[in-house]
Amino acid sequence: MNRQTKETEIELKLNIDGSGKNKISTGIDFFDHMLTSFSVHSGFDIELKVKGDLKVDCHHTVEDTGIVLGQALNFALADKRGITRFGSCFIPMDETLSFCAADVCGRAFLVFDAEFKRQFAGDLETATVEEFFRAFAVNANITLHIKNYYGTNDHHKIESMFKAMARTLKAAVKAEGDIIPSSKGKL
Repeated sequence: MNRQTKETEIELKLNIDGSGKNKISTGIDFFDHMLTSFSVHSGFDIELKVKGDLKVDCHHTVEDTGIVLGQALNFALADKRGITRFGSCFIPMDETLSFCAADVCGRAFLVFDAEFKRQFAGDLETATVEEFFRAFAVNANITLHIKNYYGTNDHHKIESMFKAMARTLKAAVKAEGDIIPSSKGKL
């Protein structure tokens, strides 16, 4: 997948049947760390190169990365034949606990429940975390619920949410036969 706007240039290769190999460069080190963690824990192979207008701030880079990653997942799943469809996972990280649930159903929706104490985690604006998950869910065409139950360290909160989404999607896209997982016969 490729996306080019006046704000960002993105090149992405996604293999959802991979082993978590990755090569990620967004220009935002903390975001690279989160996407690397997502790749490793989902088992999705990700090659990602992003050039964004980071002189403005990191919003466009983070949101547009979510858009492209979501589009790539939606494309990779095609008609969703044979997937498990649902997944959920709790992830603890030291003092933090986060939860994610997903329905790979063809209906885009995000519920995001987390608060951050600081404006930045590393070089990532914490306000862009929700924007990433929203852009991803909408463009992947999935229902995604993410909640941080507690924690004091924003780094741990964000990382536990990325890992929870990774494990959730790993379960939801797992091959489980050859039917479309819906009583309607279509997702």
